[in-house]
Amino acid sequence: MEKLERMKELTAVLKEASRLYYQESSEMMSNLEYDRLYDELVRLEKETGVVLSGSPTQNVGYEVLSELPKKAHPSPMLSLNKTKSVEELAAFLGAQPGLLSWKMDGLTIVLTYDHGSLQEALTRGNGEIGEIVTQNARNFVNVPLSIPFEGRLVLRGEAVITYPDFAEINAAIPEGEEKYKNPRNLCSGSVRQLDSSVTAGRRVRFEAFALVEAEGRDFTWHHEEFEWLKSLGFDVVFYREVTAETVPEAVKQFSEDVAGNPIPSDGLVLLMDDIAYGASLGRTAKFPRNGIAFKWADEQQTTHLKEVEWSASRTGLINPVAIFEPVELEGTVVSRASVHNVSILEQLALGFDDEISVYKANMIIPQIAENLTRSGTVKPPKYCPVCGEETVVREENGVKTLHCPNAACPAKQIKAFDLFVSRDAINIEGLSESTLEKLVDLGIVRKFRDLFYLQDHRSTIMAMEGFGAKSFRNLQDAAEKARHTTPVRFLTALGIEGIGPATAKLICRYFGNDIAAIRSASAEDFTAINMIGDVMADSLVRYFRDPENAAMLDDLISVLDIRAEESARVPQSLSGKTVVITGSLLHFPNREALQAQIEAHGGKAAGSVSAKTSCLVNNDPLSSSAKNKTAQKLGVPILTEDEFIEKYMPEVLA
Repeated sequence: MEKLERMKELTAVLKEASRLYYQESSEMMSNLEYDRLYDELVRLEKETGVVLSGSPTQNVGYEVLSELPKKAHPSPMLSLNKTKSVEELAAFLGAQPGLLSWKMDGLTIVLTYDHGSLQEALTRGNGEIGEIVTQNARNFVNVPLSIPFEGRLVLRGEAVITYPDFAEINAAIPEGEEKYKNPRNLCSGSVRQLDSSVTAGRRVRFEAFALVEAEGRDFTWHHEEFEWLKSLGFDVVFYREVTAETVPEAVKQFSEDVAGNPIPSDGLVLLMDDIAYGASLGRTAKFPRNGIAFKWADEQQTTHLKEVEWSASRTGLINPVAIFEPVELEGTVVSRASVHNVSILEQLALGFDDEISVYKANMIIPQIAENLTRSGTVKPPKYCPVCGEETVVREENGVKTLHCPNAACPAKQIKAFDLFVSRDAINIEGLSESTLEKLVDLGIVRKFRDLFYLQDHRSTIMAMEGFGAKSFRNLQDAAEKARHTTPVRFLTALGIEGIGPATAKLICRYFGNDIAAIRSASAEDFTAINMIGDVMADSLVRYFRDPENAAMLDDLISVLDIRAEESARVPQSLSGKTVVITGSLLHFPNREALQAQIEAHGGKAAGSVSAKTSCLVNNDPLSSSAKNKTAQKLGVPILTEDEFIEKYMPEVLA
């Protein structure tokens, strides 16, 4: 009875973990923990001879719940049996030749072609019923829409997103939106979209791994099928031809290559190369007998937990990261591992100085396998480690996560800090976004001015991973150098919407590099600057009138040394004059170039003629343009370009 009760418990837990992983892109346990519980269930089913209804050992995919149209597969799509033993993998082949390939971590897709054209794309679904995603598949980056084969063709493959594409797509997700946890989740969400334009932007790839049907074509070997599919324009999973004797060396080679493989992989697949022989082996209720999956037996090391660092993100999510005594895994030294969320923290019952076992998932990502001590003394912090706001634990789909509800939390302002220190702004050389995140997480940087007081946190910064005395000194020197800045850099650094370096330059020139004048300017003052319209002017006024911004600026200005860049002496022949330009130019490539000269000579370049305009520059003074008519009406002088240059800036063409 105890075994049956345990089986019921395992079935419920594993089904919920699968549902969260496949449908909600959430994790309630590590892959290693899932495999451990799954193997325990398999063992208990063998011992008792009982298989419970709904057992995950009998199901081969997720439950189909999306709004996409559904369709049954002609025959069930089975998963593969698995092993972590190289010896068992070699024994599986016996005297037969085989193909060893990557076990890709994406979403299985079935493509059907007829008369040379792609007719249908179907997800694996639950193995019996899949979702029709034909239009989405047409937007994969490498799926041929037409092929040089007129008969009916059906093939299976994996939809995947490469690690480089995943990193780039994740980085482009707007501020405040949740990031994707891994390429598999991103790929699943991209393929199962109701809007195919979303799929088109996700760079989904298709890697074929099985030929199901090729009308009128017969093959003896699977490797012949693979090479034929390549000739039709399909990308095929990388594979090696092996025998029982060469399997160990091939596995070793794959294990060395996994870190550099751009396509996510969670193991290997060994397939009988002889098609007829493999088919003769038949199948079980869940597994075909012509292939087997291999998962690396993860190298594990025991160590001791030193602390759990709570890292606040831009979305308000506060993630636990385990810090432990360094150990060597798969050839590299590791000392940190993500714990993912509060649910996994509680499941592991982590405590300070606990003895833990760590490994690298898929030989790449450090994870905690188990906690041997399970003291459970680590609890989620009551207050945000960055801003001090009281935290909240939220539970969704059975997964607990920790959040900071403070909209003004500095952790949510990383982009603002990153812009502030960037090359065109304050320019603190060598201060990367990742280092900024660490400084914010540790509470060292809460406001812009904190970046210039890093010496107050010397020991804490030097204890950060990758930092030492030299790194700290370089960072402090860069911050001190950046403290001496210019009005243009200062205005750019504030991150006011629409104000980049070019516009900041125009504003500073117009106001004579006077920051106080810029802060007190009206919308009318700003619109007098060419290229600044009503919307941008209103945005500037709102920014500078905001009490919190005003206090921040006072605070920051007291720290910085803001001075205009010294330049060659230019006659201030246009001091106090406002000039409007219209029509084409002869001596300047564009109006902006002439405007720059006007401002350099002390003048102001405006976009419209008014009673305050000193002159209108127009190479066609007799034209009937609106600006000419207004100038004539108001008595504003109209000068050709040559007349204007000769009168106010003759040295420009000297």
